[in-house]
Amino acid sequence: MELVPGACERVSDRPILVITVNRQEFLHALLAASLAACVRRSGRPPRLLLRSSWQTVNIGDIAHTPGVLALLEKHLPEVEVRLWPSKLDNGVADMLMARFPKLRLVRGADALQEAFAECDFLLHGSGPSLVAEKDVVRWSRQTGKPYGIYGITFSLRGSTATVPASDDSIAGTIGVLSAAAFVYFRDSASLALAAQRGATCPRMAFGPDAAFATDLRDDARATAFLEENGLDEGQFLCCIPRLRYTPYWTIHNDRPLDPEKHARNEALKEHDHAPHRQAIIDVVRETKLKILICPEDQTQMAVGRELLYNPLPADVKQRVVWRPDYWLTGEALSVYVRSAGLFGNEMHSPIMCIGNGIPAIVCRWAEQTTKGLMWRDIGLGDWLFDFDREEELKRLVPAVLVIARDPAAAKVKADRARAFVMQAFATSMAVVRHTLEPPATRKP
Repeated sequence: MELVPGACERVSDRPILVITVNRQEFLHALLAASLAACVRRSGRPPRLLLRSSWQTVNIGDIAHTPGVLALLEKHLPEVEVRLWPSKLDNGVADMLMARFPKLRLVRGADALQEAFAECDFLLHGSGPSLVAEKDVVRWSRQTGKPYGIYGITFSLRGSTATVPASDDSIAGTIGVLSAAAFVYFRDSASLALAAQRGATCPRMAFGPDAAFATDLRDDARATAFLEENGLDEGQFLCCIPRLRYTPYWTIHNDRPLDPEKHARNEALKEHDHAPHRQAIIDVVRETKLKILICPEDQTQMAVGRELLYNPLPADVKQRVVWRPDYWLTGEALSVYVRSAGLFGNEMHSPIMCIGNGIPAIVCRWAEQTTKGLMWRDIGLGDWLFDFDREEELKRLVPAVLVIARDPAAAKVKADRARAFVMQAFATSMAVVRHTLEPPATRKP
């Protein structure tokens, strides 16, 4: 195995790596030949089964799916796409179908059996891990057809994010990665770890989280919300709270309180939100901008009120809006693109912002995976803050003020990162196309 510089330009002090092996073209030819045989027999375009849509209580988890669908629509418009979801409740199915009317949803055992029989390739969508590993294995064993993995994080943590995964579990995941036609990791740390652990996929590379490509909109709801709360376009910043562990037990009756996670949240909630609160105070008092405190998941409205809004001085509260209810990705993104920027403890709202040229700051800590490191990979290392390092925590407020005082310069920086991400998408989608098309039609 050989480690070589990535196909995308190096944009930070951490190089992006691509892993290649000599058998790459041979395996790709075999995979494409298999697909081409199916196409020749049926006289139809390729059919792709997308495994995605992990949950709907988080607008970031929702965004994975429309992001990759938008990329497929742009780069492979002739391919028939079917979606095999985990969750499409809370109005998300209607939102997706309104944006992608040609999409076919795979629901129920009969529909899944039909998809396995008729689709030529399975694509595992972006996520915090190889979320649907068992389903990928099931596809491979039952159909013998190829699969690819698009924009995931790989770590050695178990499902609790605190307990290390077992050696058998890690070895199993490495085996699934190695047998893929391609694997794109959304952060270079995951790519390096997979290589270190012995993954031998013929094509492994950095590939941004598909949520960067999300283009959902709900302008009517967004406009009504902004007008109702006196927020003018370009004249406010968004701020998103987050505890160390998402307290799902507060929104799911079937999930008992986790004492260890709850204790950790309580111990660090002030530490993790005091810098954001101070940034809100300074922005309001030193600039003309307002602040919108808003959620990325259904647990965060209460967190934002307790830790960000309620403790604010009275004079500051007059220009701060706290959103009391959850929203879907379309409305949220329609608000974000009208803002001057975003900061907070979440990941996917910043991803969607940068994907649309809006400045965004990411704050992270050890309890999260390495996904936040993608900010360095796309050239935004100085907008990434590790809250486990006091020296970085102290730099947050000045960084937010720089954006607030010169939104135009910040937008230039965001646009530069967006251009890099979109070029990376073009490169990875070319690989998807190369894997799907018959050998005779390929360009040398």
